[in-house]
Amino acid sequence: PSGTDRVAAVARRLPAIDIFVNVQGDEPEIDPRQIDQLIEILESDLEADMATLAVPIRSRERLEDPACVKVVVDQHGRALYFSRSPIPHPRSWSDDLLAADPPLFWQHLGIYAYRREFLLRLSSLPPSRLERTESLEQLRVLEAGSTIRVGFTEHASRGIDTWDDYRAFVRRAQAC
Repeated sequence: PSGTDRVAAVARRLPAIDIFVNVQGDEPEIDPRQIDQLIEILESDLEADMATLAVPIRSRERLEDPACVKVVVDQHGRALYFSRSPIPHPRSWSDDLLAADPPLFWQHLGIYAYRREFLLRLSSLPPSRLERTESLEQLRVLEAGSTIRVGFTEHASRGIDTWDDYRAFVRRAQAC
């Protein structure tokens, strides 16, 4: 089962709670204020079924790293697509694109907030074609026609996607 499935199992047992937050296990250094930010997004945008966060990508190495999930949004902060590939894809590259203000490239963080009823519906949907192709669960939401609001933050938590990431995390934790 996916992380969403596990959170949905908890939601079934807690019908009085309206918003559930899923911090993925590979994001142990998430800032607690980001959890608050997600909840505020859903409280203020009643149209959104779920919310997530993104940070600017300022290096070409991160942009081209398939372990770094990218997201593009519309003018209202709604996710249009998530990908392991660089999106949007510039036809003509310039390093100035990485310094754009507002940022052009966004890294998706592995944290989600869901409305309870939506979460229960989502967990009953089979994996979608795009989800299976990119190995990104949030694409199931977009393919089903639902809305993911993306909040923006400058705090890039350090996710653990590779053995090098894990070793770096252990060093930071041991230094505390």
